[in-house]
Amino acid sequence: MADEKSMTQQLSEKYGAQGDPTGWFEEIYQLSGGEIDRVPWADLVANPCLVGWLQKNTAPGKRAIVVGCGLGDDVDFLARAGFSVTGFDIAQTAIAMSRKRFPAIADRFQVADLFALPPGWQQGFDLVFECNTIQALTGELRLRALNAIAALVAPGGVVLVSCRSRKPGEKATAFPLPLDHHEIAGFERAGLKRLSIDEYEDDQQPPVPHFFACYQRHKLRRF
Repeated sequence: MADEKSMTQQLSEKYGAQGDPTGWFEEIYQLSGGEIDRVPWADLVANPCLVGWLQKNTAPGKRAIVVGCGLGDDVDFLARAGFSVTGFDIAQTAIAMSRKRFPAIADRFQVADLFALPPGWQQGFDLVFECNTIQALTGELRLRALNAIAALVAPGGVVLVSCRSRKPGEKATAFPLPLDHHEIAGFERAGLKRLSIDEYEDDQQPPVPHFFACYQRHKLRRF
């Protein structure tokens, strides 16, 4: 894991220096040679926080989108749960691998750039799922990504945010860089209301702190 983390950091720095700060995602998937177990973040199961939330809550509608869907497990889970779901990723190879893994829903996967999304996606989804995208970015891209994710949420819809967390001032040079309370509160500054935020530690050694948060866009008033 240490070698994988070092590799991803080096690739991120290389592409950043080339003026292509998101290009390293595609290279990670290309380096895997199509072997799923060589993708560093391939859990091959739906995110347990997403699964748990849907066991306890009812989404406000059935239009869903998964940001940076990677190998597609969250998209598959939401499709089986009855959602009209789209999964997108900037990495073409990731989308190709997802389509191969889940041929029955291959049309649900799209190549798209979070910073240049289709206009029709603006406030177009009742459930938005974001997992670990922001923490993998650096500098001003983090706020741009957060605002772009928030903009996907339809009136009355929610965004679920799963990410590593840190205390203010901690791990300032870490990669990936966890979000602190001020940064994740950016969803509120983007016009959403916080419904919940859970702080927990995973079962790694040593344990890694995380946030799992839910934010909602106000419904449009009818007169």
